[in-house]
Amino acid sequence: LLSRGLGDVYKRQSIKISQKAGVDGKLFGSVSNIDISEALLKEGHEVVKSEIRLPDGPLKSTGEFDITIDLHHNSTASIKVTIEGEE
Repeated sequence: LLSRGLGDVYKRQSIKISQKAGVDGKLFGSVSNIDISEALLKEGHEVVKSEIRLPDGPLKSTGEFDITIDLHHNSTASIKVTIEGEE
């Protein structure tokens, strides 16, 4: 669970996730809230997957995406997720 005060940390937070991708940037598979939760945990931030909002569903291409996290009642944070293709 998130402790109070982490909202400021998340405002500056960005994470990188590597996934296998084709030459056109489309992923073989997708990046889900579970993948984002695991990447944040590696950075030392425990986030429950249900707190990560992906309104358009799992991410299916390389690039930068702004993701919203529900911290607690009426409080959200945005982080930037960069998905890089791996060969």
